Amino acid sequence: MNIHIYYGGRGIIDDPTSYVIRKMQEVLEELRVNVTRYNLYELKNTIPTLPQTLKDADGIILATTVEWFGIGGYMQQFLDACWLYGDKERIAGIYMCPIVMSTTYGEREAKLDLANAWEILGGLPCSGICGYIENTLTLEMNENYTKIIEKKAENLYRTINQRAANFPASNQAVRQKIAVSPAIDLSPQETEQLSSYVADDRYVQRQKEDIRELASLFRDKLNQGGEGEEEYISELRKVFKPQAGFHAVCVINIEEKSKALVLDIKGPDLECDYGSCEQPDMVLNTGRTTMEDIVNGRMTFQRAFMSGVMTTKGDMKLLRMLDQVFAFEEK
Repeated sequence: MNIHIYYGGRGIIDDPTSYVIRKMQEVLEELRVNVTRYNLYELKNTIPTLPQTLKDADGIILATTVEWFGIGGYMQQFLDACWLYGDKERIAGIYMCPIVMSTTYGEREAKLDLANAWEILGGLPCSGICGYIENTLTLEMNENYTKIIEKKAENLYRTINQRAANFPASNQAVRQKIAVSPAIDLSPQETEQLSSYVADDRYVQRQKEDIRELASLFRDKLNQGGEGEEEYISELRKVFKPQAGFHAVCVINIEEKSKALVLDIKGPDLECDYGSCEQPDMVLNTGRTTMEDIVNGRMTFQRAFMSGVMTTKGDMKLLRMLDQVFAFEEK
């Protein structure tokens, strides 16, 4: 028989949960049970891979300490990993004994949370232990407490050995109807590989960098060639109305584009292209939506600035002149 202990506490010296699972392990080993203990605080970077360890388990002990509220982050991460990457068919045959010691209020609720979580995963919860222990020394010195722990260990052994049946639980029915995990068409082997990748911080970071690079690549391609390089240029040239003696260089930075739209106005001549300019007379910053509104006559440069959807830097008087030079009509 194989029983795994998953300890979700912080591993501090006076943690009462550590004493309880240590005593249970001693009793189980006397009954010739193979006991393996996993300290989640030591394995926090590989928690997503731990559901793989359930494969050879006949029963498990989920042990945690309530120090201020709930079952704690490490245990929650482990249960999340079981939900996402665990073999539900294998979990369905595994008995689970919840152990929750508390140094504050909430041990009963935490024990119930562990039992409910395991039932929703499809597993078989057993009777567990919960209690409020202010001082670990009182737990160690009280023989009655020791007998309770030993009795629970023996009951766990009998339950697993006899394959005791459980009544159906309502939360399992709810799981079958509405609490369905997102469908991922992966084999158990692929699921294990995925959980290993998730636990590898370097792999995850590399994937994020690759996604950013791909996003940047596609954005640049959208802004290059064809529509990207010519966008808004033809509309600006069509409505261009030269103003006598008006000379200015304006740069329009559109958020969705990597290059700025440069308007070089020299009296009757207009040079309009995407690029850069070292010393423009005015710089406009806006988004594609605002630029679309301007070229379609629904917005003017001045109104865009006044409404806050466009910011400017440089000679503010040029805003009024831009509306005169580029008189768009509403379409």
